[in-house]
Amino acid sequence: MRIFLSFCMICLLGLGVVAGGIAYGYSLYTSKGTLTKDVQLIIPKGTGVGGIATLLKEKNIIKNPLLFKVMARVTDVQSDLKAGEYQFFSHVSMKEVFSKLSSGEIILRQITIPEGYTSFEIVRLLKKKKGIEHDIKTTPREGTLLPNTYSYQSTDTAHPILDQMETALTDILEKAWNARANNLPFKTKREAIILASIIEKETGIATERAKISGVFVNRLNKGMPLQTDPTVIYAITKGAHKDNGKGPLGRRLLRKDLSIDSPYNTYKYAGLPKGPICNPGKDAIIASLNPEKHNYFYFVADGTGGHIFSKTLAEHNRNVAQWRKIRARKLRGK
Repeated sequence: MRIFLSFCMICLLGLGVVAGGIAYGYSLYTSKGTLTKDVQLIIPKGTGVGGIATLLKEKNIIKNPLLFKVMARVTDVQSDLKAGEYQFFSHVSMKEVFSKLSSGEIILRQITIPEGYTSFEIVRLLKKKKGIEHDIKTTPREGTLLPNTYSYQSTDTAHPILDQMETALTDILEKAWNARANNLPFKTKREAIILASIIEKETGIATERAKISGVFVNRLNKGMPLQTDPTVIYAITKGAHKDNGKGPLGRRLLRKDLSIDSPYNTYKYAGLPKGPICNPGKDAIIASLNPEKHNYFYFVADGTGGHIFSKTLAEHNRNVAQWRKIRARKLRGK
């Protein structure tokens, strides 16, 4: 009997030790951690539980890698832990770490592509952006990317972001094409993008886009050359614009530039140029397919960021002379 009682006492003591160990382990699992300041950590794709535990220990996010691996098995989340970049706040508990990793609460960064950027400029911007791996070997075709704000994570390469831009452009163009005005002087979606790209480069004022579209449509209907400076700039640069604060050419457009022999030069050749001269935004695309109806054939800068529109060449020449005076005063003011 004494032997049996001794055995029972040993078993109870063992169970007590196990229970105490479990309670202690659970306390470590749920209590505040030792991390003293917020940190960011990237979990690479394909990293297993052991590798994740090591990375967390190196950043002092957890103190006990063995407990992390045990709790991953106990809570059955081994296969739920997701790769990506994470933000861990000071004193985060191991339980909170598991919650963050299993829910995929990654840091999403953003990149904004300005409307009117050429594909060359977009690639250049992606290459400069922190956290994006630069795997671009071929510059996308002009006019196939939609400028907008896109989210990414630091483990992303540039190609998925470009894919988002291409898909967004296709979706917007399809909707705008289905809602287009009647009797447009072009027949294809690509031609709509070509016109939209010119509109985008001619004005940054949203309320002017449909009006400028109307001018170009009037000219196309009459067989008049579009005579738009941005197409000449593209003929010279092929979209590889300068980035020195002096404009896309690194200088002013000169009169002699207007005679360059290029299918993009709308001073030399009537009709739409060979292809888009940038990647237009949503509003410019809609404007190209829904031009304002009016009798204007000309426009020139008004000195305030907008434009003055005219119906006749004589009226336009007067407006041009006025613009030159304004520009001369501005240059003298500098």
